[in-house]
Amino acid sequence: MTRTSTVADAVADVVAAHSPVVFSLVGNGNAHFVASLTSRGHRVVSVRHETATVIAAHSYALAGGGVAAASATYGAGFTNLLTSLAEARLARVPVVVIVGGEPTTGSRAIDIDQIGVAAAMYVQTLTVGRANATAQTELAYAIAARDRVPVIVTIPYDLVDASVDTSVEPASPVAALEQEAVLRAHELAEAPDIERADATHVAGLLARAQRPLILAGHGAVLAEAGDSLRRVGDRVGALFATSLMAHGLTGSPWDLGIAGGFSRPDVAELIGEADVVLVVGASMNLWQMRYETLLTHAETIIQVDTRPGSTHPRVDEFHRADARAFAEALLAELTDADRDGWRGSVTMPGADSRPFEEVAPDGRLDPQAVITELEAILPLERSITQDNGHFMGWAPRHLSAPDPHAMLLPGLALHCIGLGVGSLLGVAAARPDRLPVLVTGDGGFLMELSELDTLLREVPSALVVVMNDAAFGMEVHQYGVRGLDTDAMTFAEVDFAALAVAMGGRGAKITALSDLDRVQEWLDRGAEGIFVADVAISPNVVADWLRLSNRYNGVVEVSA
Repeated sequence: MTRTSTVADAVADVVAAHSPVVFSLVGNGNAHFVASLTSRGHRVVSVRHETATVIAAHSYALAGGGVAAASATYGAGFTNLLTSLAEARLARVPVVVIVGGEPTTGSRAIDIDQIGVAAAMYVQTLTVGRANATAQTELAYAIAARDRVPVIVTIPYDLVDASVDTSVEPASPVAALEQEAVLRAHELAEAPDIERADATHVAGLLARAQRPLILAGHGAVLAEAGDSLRRVGDRVGALFATSLMAHGLTGSPWDLGIAGGFSRPDVAELIGEADVVLVVGASMNLWQMRYETLLTHAETIIQVDTRPGSTHPRVDEFHRADARAFAEALLAELTDADRDGWRGSVTMPGADSRPFEEVAPDGRLDPQAVITELEAILPLERSITQDNGHFMGWAPRHLSAPDPHAMLLPGLALHCIGLGVGSLLGVAAARPDRLPVLVTGDGGFLMELSELDTLLREVPSALVVVMNDAAFGMEVHQYGVRGLDTDAMTFAEVDFAALAVAMGGRGAKITALSDLDRVQEWLDRGAEGIFVADVAISPNVVADWLRLSNRYNGVVEVSA
């Protein structure tokens, strides 16, 4: 006997067709939906806290896996995922989130206004019914892909096991896309066609420049503009730099690396020598502009973006356009052979040769020395994600990544911590051919320690590097230096290696660089399972980018 298809089944059919993996925590409101997926053999990663559902799907998308789905129940399940939902919304990452909702008969004592809460975060909710479950779920994927935003699909609790109504022909998803009342407050219309006169003008500026620089951001990654921008740079002899989210975009030997607070000082100095700068798909926010110290000497700054206008007062010309289309238009104007340009006179920075002392005066490791050593140990095919914290600038500065999808920093949009392990789940699912690596802090890792169990169950191989200073280092170095008491910012040191071993993983306490031999041995033996490297770093080594931040904010340091 054939089972009648239910509303939950109809939603699951669409999700299974679009998302190879679903990150979920099951509860009353989504149990039927999740069971429909697992009963057909579809991959569902069961996490330990709902925060991990959305950030895992978010990171899956950024790592190149496509639009993933997240799922949680109504009420507490919904509220638990709000932090990672807000991060996905602010970072503009497409995710479809399937949640339970209040019954169609009205709210219960346990219900909250989930649609209103989501709307306050500029996240749209589509509620499914017996006649439109398929169409509404297809619509959610269409909106997520079109606008690069998370979209919620709600299944009312009294409809989860209700049979679908095929007697009514639902509107097509494409038609609904235009008809639905969509929260568009922060969305953008399609970029206009490029005027040839604009391309000719910008091409001329670049060709005449003595020290041209092309600075690419995440928008250039989304537009797949890396190859075109590289060819533009080759035509005019430009150097390249990128935002964190475009790390390694052009693959050029003339790439200076990350521009902004995470730049090495010598790289930032060289970027500052550019006379004409083409900024493509980069926000030019405060951190990217190195607290307004990065492009102070540029004579002309041209910004190309799909936003409606320039994002920084230093921009001299703004062109609203798709990054790849604009680069191709420039190539059509730059018909002369490649020239040396700035490349003929510049001395490119090599690998960071500054000697980092192994240990700080307090006897604990210098985190810069640790990350530099890891660069030599880790395989080239790696996917790196980080949590937020004082440590977060050292990995982008000292660790290489094979492409822009292999260096993530979830939590940066919302400025939150505790998303790293959930992110690692998504990265590992998107790129199983690469070693997943998480660099996290002790405070953030403690917030999501339960997800270590999920890692052990779901990920065959991953490295977790805990930068352990027994403190919320960001707060210590931002507010302790202002004279605030730091008692609530520090805590007893936790042995994360022992915790990993107790839960069935591998681990080592790293108190000397030679202890990283344990990581090397694990790699040499096939990197099986989860390895937690608990690195005892000095709380007294302060990142230069944080000192820049303090100076920018007028902080006079009153203590070391």
